[in-house]
Amino acid sequence: MLVPLKSGETLRHRYVIKRIIGHGGMGSIYLAEDLRLKGRVCALKEVEHDQTLSRSLRQEAQNQFKQEATVLARLDHPNLPKVSDYFSIGDRDYLVMDYVPGNDLRTLMLMAKHKEKFLDEGEVRSWANQLADALLYLHGQNPPILHRDIKPSNLKLTPNGLLKLVDFGLVKIMAPGEATITIIQGQGTAVYTPLEQYGGGSIHTDIRSDIYSFGATLYHLLTNTPPPDARQRFIHPECLKPPRAINPSISFQMERAILWAMNLHPDERPQSMAELKDFFIGKSMKRELHPSPIEDVRSALKEKEINWLAISALALTIFGFVASLLY
Repeated sequence: MLVPLKSGETLRHRYVIKRIIGHGGMGSIYLAEDLRLKGRVCALKEVEHDQTLSRSLRQEAQNQFKQEATVLARLDHPNLPKVSDYFSIGDRDYLVMDYVPGNDLRTLMLMAKHKEKFLDEGEVRSWANQLADALLYLHGQNPPILHRDIKPSNLKLTPNGLLKLVDFGLVKIMAPGEATITIIQGQGTAVYTPLEQYGGGSIHTDIRSDIYSFGATLYHLLTNTPPPDARQRFIHPECLKPPRAINPSISFQMERAILWAMNLHPDERPQSMAELKDFFIGKSMKRELHPSPIEDVRSALKEKEINWLAISALALTIFGFVASLLY
């Protein structure tokens, strides 16, 4: 088990650990003081690779980390924290980013829920526009960059109202003509994760995987209710309640946008973030001509989709059986 760093520890004679500000499956996120730039505080994302891997595979993972960190350091967008440094100490890798003050959207949602209220759709729509801009920027890189862990707790609202998509813990850089490459093991948070992200089958993650997570995030924010995860929906398609069944104040347009993004099969989702954004801000109404979103989910489960989903489900079952034998 990864032992957290202690307050006061200094890394690379530069970053003084202040406290833990977040946790992940592969390590912690720390608030740190930058000794080189007086007065600057930053966030350190810590990653330790799977210790059950061979030494050569762990070295390969670290090499990929360095390659992808170099790409992330070149990104410059107002809705993304700036990556300023990266380094490795032993088997641990560190990504240094701007510290983003403010509450995350999960906290704001829980505050509203505690008051027995829903977040205002207009406010959520404003956040969604900013998140869409960040994803358009990431997906527009050459090669495209996938975040793969979009969820309310990874979206922070600064005191001046700027939304920031944080935590690049599961980021992928897409290689042209190949499956996406990953440097960090994990699938993301279940209720926001599309089925294809669990592995298995012939379908690989691409920009439409982030689109699913985008839709699932909006679903949760507007209903105070986490959506059922994709594996559960594969077995029981009817378990996904339309958002308006939970919060009738949600507009029909927003509901359709959310459920369109959350279709189980990637081919049934918007094929780009631009297409989805145009729809939910009203630039494109073509989705209104299609069947209702719930019918879309069911009609998507025709023969080719069933074959793909069945392969994925079988792979998950096999992985679970193997894991039970190992542990």
